[in-house]
Amino acid sequence: MTLDLTATLALAAAILLAGRFLNGIIKPLARYNIPQPISGGLAFALLAAALYAWSGVVIETSAVLRPPLLLAFFATVGLSADLARLRQGGPKLLVFLGCVLPFLVLQNAVGTGLAILLDQHPLIGLIGGSVTLVGGHGTGAAYARIFEETHSLVGVMGLAMAAATIGLVLGGVIGGPVAQYLLRGHAAADKKPVDAGLQRNAPATTEGTIIATCLVFFCLLVGGWLASASQKLPVALPDFLWCLFAGVLVRNLAAPAVRLPLSDSSIDLVGSIALALFLAMTMATIRLWELAALAGPLLAIVAAQAIFAMLFAVFVVYRVMGRDYEAAVASAGFLGFSMGATATAIANMQAVANRYGPAPVAFLVVPLTGAFFIDLANALVLTGAISLPIYGE
Repeated sequence: MTLDLTATLALAAAILLAGRFLNGIIKPLARYNIPQPISGGLAFALLAAALYAWSGVVIETSAVLRPPLLLAFFATVGLSADLARLRQGGPKLLVFLGCVLPFLVLQNAVGTGLAILLDQHPLIGLIGGSVTLVGGHGTGAAYARIFEETHSLVGVMGLAMAAATIGLVLGGVIGGPVAQYLLRGHAAADKKPVDAGLQRNAPATTEGTIIATCLVFFCLLVGGWLASASQKLPVALPDFLWCLFAGVLVRNLAAPAVRLPLSDSSIDLVGSIALALFLAMTMATIRLWELAALAGPLLAIVAAQAIFAMLFAVFVVYRVMGRDYEAAVASAGFLGFSMGATATAIANMQAVANRYGPAPVAFLVVPLTGAFFIDLANALVLTGAISLPIYGE
């Protein structure tokens, strides 16, 4: 069964409403800040698996809107970045990077050790490590092709896609509970009530939302131009990072120059809609029966990686980032991109911020790290790891 664009949008809307309903009646989902697209998406995945088991029908969705929705979201992240207010976030970015870089090495060490323990090829440990968990589906597909050609590993492409998908789901599930634990157990005095956080900005208005939407389209255009112009550079930046940069330029240069009023609440509203739809559409592509067939030992490796990531977030990221509210939000974001994707990281942080209030430094530091710096660092770590004798066996 193939759904067209309109039906895919309707399905995404149903997933979001289902997530809202489930978070309302299943109190732990809301208490531990599980994003609504993840709640609804998992429920749909279970229904889709039941339909497949009963009738063999597979639901295919349209992928047309997913890329522009993701780009639109990152444009709103840039539009929210008032550099005058976020100047203090610069040192935090370096501190956060100092946490993340050793994590990449340790994540691959954990994956490799478990692969050997489970009598698997050590390269499977990399597949269950930063190749797919930090790198995502794209990096996983690239390295799976290399491993198939150079080491004759059969079925590694399917394993890579399974690991990336499981990691994406786990990254969205564990971020909120860990942030809640940090706020309850270690930073109770730093919790910010929702009302206190939202009083900083006026409510979203129709005019403000229209202006924000128009600027997002402009950022997509400029970001696309910058991405095309940068293709010949030694280091290729992802498209969504260019859209984020375009948003920063518009917010801090273009809008003040023409005296265009910007509403942070309206920008957040547009970004939240784009991200929610993107995640709902992404979750609609999960096929649980394929994951169950492919996972095997890899499922144990990824589950162990989730536990390791949570421990690292609690005992390293949170402490090094300052043991405060911003640090707890950044820890939730860290779990999102260390197990899944930058979009998952932002969803985790939004779920916490919607409950307790804004965290502007975390919302600047985590996307920049997850969108750009982590990919460069991951490439260097993986290049060095593959050259080790243990992976050449």
